[in-house]
Amino acid sequence: MRRLIRQTLLLSFVALVLTGCDALSSEPTYRGINVSGMNYTPFNLSRFTIHDKYGNRAGGGGDLMPGAGEGTLSCCYKLKGTEFTVDWEVYDADEAQKSILAHEPIKKIRKTTQVHFPKSNISGGPGSVVLAAHFYPDDHVEFELRKGFGSSRIDYAEVDYWFQTKYGKALNTGEEASAFRRTARIASQGWLKYRLTDSEDLQQYVYFTLLINPTFDEHPSVQRILQETKGQPGAFGAAMQKLPESVVAEIKSNRFDRVASGT
Repeated sequence: MRRLIRQTLLLSFVALVLTGCDALSSEPTYRGINVSGMNYTPFNLSRFTIHDKYGNRAGGGGDLMPGAGEGTLSCCYKLKGTEFTVDWEVYDADEAQKSILAHEPIKKIRKTTQVHFPKSNISGGPGSVVLAAHFYPDDHVEFELRKGFGSSRIDYAEVDYWFQTKYGKALNTGEEASAFRRTARIASQGWLKYRLTDSEDLQQYVYFTLLINPTFDEHPSVQRILQETKGQPGAFGAAMQKLPESVVAEIKSNRFDRVASGT
């Protein structure tokens, strides 16, 4: 009996050594995970690194343009705990083109933030689980465990395709990539000011900004719509399409009593 107890204790000790301190910790441990970055900023995301409190790291990036992220994974990592630090670099692609023409280095902006990620359970073997890091225009980052890539929370490409298809000829759009980045910058303001994420909402936000009046949201009728449709994806876009022509004309004339815009 004593021999059996000693063997059991020995096996338990060996298991503890093999698994490290994770076996005795109440902190969640995520092993063999893929990492994907989802970029909703108006800049290109060149790289990012996730650090936990135990010295583990996970990283990704690869020059993700605004709205990009699907299609690229970095594997396979271990992360532990609920508190993380994220470091990343972004750059303005339009400014980068000027730097390249001037034979100057591209100016990259380094950022860092803290992320609290409550314990999350998801099944799957090594390499089958994706930790998506969502980078928002206000420089906060959210984590999400997924099976596979999943979808983007803000689709700048869809918004730009709609705008260019319907109204591209109304503007001297110039180079396609530059026009897309302009759309992304405006759409990101729609998120910053009103947390708009739905593509139809952002389509109307971009349309009114570029073709009607860049301060359209200071009109009382628009502010009323923003308040009434808050938290209802798609409702803002639908309501803006129903604005009376007289109100649209008033906004376009830039002659109206203004109200404070923003959240």
